[in-house]
Amino acid sequence: LAQAVLAKGSRTVAEAAQTSASLCVPLEDMGKFAQDPSLEAKMHQYQIVGRAAPTPKNPTPKIYRMRIFARNQVLAKSRFWYFMKKLNKAKKSGGELLAVNELHDASPTKVKNYGIWLRYESRKNTHNMYKEFRNVSINGAIGQLYQEMSGRHRANPGSIQIIHATTVPDDKCRRDHVTEMHGGKLKFPVIRKVPHCVKKLRTTFKASRPTTFLR
Repeated sequence: LAQAVLAKGSRTVAEAAQTSASLCVPLEDMGKFAQDPSLEAKMHQYQIVGRAAPTPKNPTPKIYRMRIFARNQVLAKSRFWYFMKKLNKAKKSGGELLAVNELHDASPTKVKNYGIWLRYESRKNTHNMYKEFRNVSINGAIGQLYQEMSGRHRANPGSIQIIHATTVPDDKCRRDHVTEMHGGKLKFPVIRKVPHCVKKLRTTFKASRPTTFLR
C-alpha cells in the first residue's frame, strides 16, 4: 500500500507510510455485521377463523377455520383470503376475521417424525406430493420443506399449498432418510477423539486448560 501511495505522488517513503496508516480503520470502529432479519425469518403456525361478510341474502355465512404456515401474521392473513376467494369468492374487502391465533408445539424439545401432504405448481403441471422430515417442531419441519422444495424441485414458495401436516409414528414412516434414524442401536462415527488422561492423574478441577485434541 505504501508503494502504491508513493507512486501516486508522495515524496518519501515516510510520507507514504503515514498516508497509508491514515487510510487504515481499526477493527473496533468497523462495527458488527448485522444480518437482515427477513433472511432468517422462521415459519410460524397460525389458526385463522373467518367468513364472508353477512348480507341480507345470507345473514349467517359459513365460518371457515384454517391452519396456515407463514413467516408472520400478515402473510398468514393474506394466505387465508387467497383460499377463501377460491372456496366461496369471499375477499378481504367483503369478509371478516373472527380469530387469529398462533399455535405452538406441546413438546418442542423432543424429536418427532412429521409427514406433510402438499400440492405445488411446476412449470408444466400441478403435482401432489408427500414428504417426511424429522424435527423438534412442526414449524422447523415446514421450514425444511420449503428449503427442499426450492432446492430439489425449483418450486416457487407462493405455489406451494400445504394440505396436511402431522406427526407420524415410527412404524408408519416410509422414507429411508427418516426410517434409518429409528431404533435404539444408532451409532455415529467418532469425528474427534479426545485422549484420556491417566487414571491416577484425573481430577475434577485443573489448574490449566486441558488439551482436547490430538497432536
